[in-house]
Amino acid sequence: MEYTQIGYEVRERIATVTLNRPEARNGYTIRMADEAAHALGVASADDDVRVIVLTGAGDDFCVGADLSGGGLGVTATGDPSAASTWTEPATRVTRLLYRCEKPVIAAIRGAAVGVGSTMILPADYRIVAADSRFGFVFSRRGIYPEGGSTWFLPRLVGMGRALDWMISGRLIPADEALAAGLVTAVHPSADVLDRAYELARDLIAKTAPVSTAVIRQALYRMSALDSPEPAFALDSRLIASCAHSADAVEGVVSFLERRPPAFRGHVTKDQPEFLPWHSDTRTESTEEA
Repeated sequence: MEYTQIGYEVRERIATVTLNRPEARNGYTIRMADEAAHALGVASADDDVRVIVLTGAGDDFCVGADLSGGGLGVTATGDPSAASTWTEPATRVTRLLYRCEKPVIAAIRGAAVGVGSTMILPADYRIVAADSRFGFVFSRRGIYPEGGSTWFLPRLVGMGRALDWMISGRLIPADEALAAGLVTAVHPSADVLDRAYELARDLIAKTAPVSTAVIRQALYRMSALDSPEPAFALDSRLIASCAHSADAVEGVVSFLERRPPAFRGHVTKDQPEFLPWHSDTRTESTEEA
């Protein structure tokens, strides 16, 4: 895909996906959604990529859907049955971020409103500028939350704050977002990308890609269940599999030798075959097709 509304670059094993409509404050369009989803798919499939950084060009991350045309940037359909097969633009990105098996760092400056707020919820880290502000403004536009945000937001900040923020639609300053757990750290605007890349390099140097992939998905998939019993069962199989894992051996040996680890596992081919969500993902992909 030719990218016209995002930027994509891989450097030092870090893939950077940049929303790139600064003249429109990165107003979100269907084209931007599809380009970002494509780039995330490329990064996820590339074993040379260890961490993904999501950011925006210019002074703002994303001020929400581009309303300059008077609509929501979507094409209405008169066929009610089509609604079950159509995927709205925010979900096209957040679904891939949720399924991603690599750490995702959102580096936010300025406004992150509407889809600018919902898009970053599946990221593992949200590094933001002190002047950043967030807003789940849907109630003030007479529309509905998107991108699975009613699932993600309460898990990050609790149901009480999620109700307040979504029902009121008010803007949330960076300090309130930090106190609530929505963001990981707050820095001066000029330092945000540097801090995001610093974190990315640290993760690359010190963590095993396969272990990280399993941990990331296990947290999402297991924590949502009604009982820990499936997690107990999975953990037993995972720990038993460590006896045959070169990365597990390297992790222990490098610790004993007091040297940096050199993990060799690849996310695309070295994960345990019995992970239950791999079959779930294949089923979901088939249903979408």
